[in-house]
Amino acid sequence: MILTLQNITKFYGRIQALDKVSLQVPEGSVFGILGPNGSGKTTMLGIVMDVLKATEGKFLWFDEQPTPEHRKKIGTLLETPNFYHYLSGERNLRIAAEIKGHGMNEIPNVLKRVNLWERKDSKFSTYSLGMKQRLALASCLLGDPPVLVFDEPTNGLDPVGIAETRDLIKRLAKEGKTIILASHLLDEVEKVCTHVAILQKGKLITAGHVDEVLVNEDIVEVGASDMLKLEEVLKNTNGWSNMRKEGSLIQLFFPMGTASLENINEHCFKSGVTLNHLLLKKKSLEVKFFELTQSSKPN
Repeated sequence: MILTLQNITKFYGRIQALDKVSLQVPEGSVFGILGPNGSGKTTMLGIVMDVLKATEGKFLWFDEQPTPEHRKKIGTLLETPNFYHYLSGERNLRIAAEIKGHGMNEIPNVLKRVNLWERKDSKFSTYSLGMKQRLALASCLLGDPPVLVFDEPTNGLDPVGIAETRDLIKRLAKEGKTIILASHLLDEVEKVCTHVAILQKGKLITAGHVDEVLVNEDIVEVGASDMLKLEEVLKNTNGWSNMRKEGSLIQLFFPMGTASLENINEHCFKSGVTLNHLLLKKKSLEVKFFELTQSSKPN
């Protein structure tokens, strides 16, 4: 495993920011740490990057106790980058390379990888928000680290900047980088991540492959004049995973893409029930995330 957390706990005075968080980040994954503001995402990244000390628990990088040598294998973007506004993008990267002690000869390559080569001589102050973020990501790539750690990489960007940053993360993942990123945006995690861990008030709610944790569902709303008979008829249908009464209607939950309104209507009609309401709805990730976080409140 690239990163392993074992019962990581963090207190700020009496406030508990993390509560016995354990998880594993597989090699080659894009691992999203997802949660609302104040859930402990930034604290977690700060601990694994040795910016903060855990109150309890431990973590491993590359299945070993962390060392300065491990740190050299990790590129990080944990806060707004400090670049000199009056210097060019290339000159700013030269300063970053000097501070890191490596990567000077890689500057042309990383500028091309983030699509800034044509603007390498432009002052940082002339860059758009998306370009500034891509320069920060270029700085992370100096030394060609196999692991990248980003905290809210699209925060504050306009739609164009968000799209540019997400595309870059996808390209880096295709190159074999392991990427760990914190985000409060479900859309971001869905579009770029392969794995996700969901935090709520310092507690780890769930972790796993995105397709398993943030699975969408088909919801079919059904109604009839005789709801008692309708309920009995629906209990004899196949394919649904959950049935719930919602006001004057019944909701059936199906795995995404498997619900058939035609089959439901036909089954009910043949069973003597005429439907007066039949509607297919998609369960949004926002609803799924809300359910996960609301149903897992710490005591």
